[in-house]
Amino acid sequence: MTNKIIVITGATGTGKTTVSDYLKTYYRVPQVITHTTRPARKGEVNGKDYYFETDRSFFDNHYLENVVYSGYHYGSSYEGLEIGWQRNPLVSIVLDTKGAVTYEQQLGEQVVVLYLTVSNHTNLVNRLKKRGDDTEMVQKRIASEEYQRDLQLPQELKGKAHVILNDHWENARKQIDVIMQELTNSVANQ
Repeated sequence: MTNKIIVITGATGTGKTTVSDYLKTYYRVPQVITHTTRPARKGEVNGKDYYFETDRSFFDNHYLENVVYSGYHYGSSYEGLEIGWQRNPLVSIVLDTKGAVTYEQQLGEQVVVLYLTVSNHTNLVNRLKKRGDDTEMVQKRIASEEYQRDLQLPQELKGKAHVILNDHWENARKQIDVIMQELTNSVANQ
């Protein structure tokens, strides 16, 4: 049986966490745990929310992709991926579009990309405000180069990614269910 990873990507506010939680709850698809050097927030657990690393231990891993954000390192490692695959041959991860391209290039046929989008990008700002994000943070985020990049499906993923319009969760969920049915059948038949 070939291991597969579902890469969930798209701009902030498109529903990546909702999709990840749905896959965990209804399909028992665990999320790959990523690494960070930022301190754990209250209630976060090492090995569950992140692998919390020191500036030194972070570089003991072998990363598919990593970034520095607000002075802290974040990354997804081959080690974390292997641990996920030991638990289940089908795992998921939430990445920005740049990370999704890297995964697709590095892992090829093992990657299933779900690119989330909405028909009206103004809705994303409203979603961010509705979920309680600070207005100033929302403005900074939507002005960022990364946000603008993630609003478009990267050229490298065209024809490879499943594009899911998430204007209404019920419709998006149905699209995901079709993809998951095909995916679980293909994984089971290998």
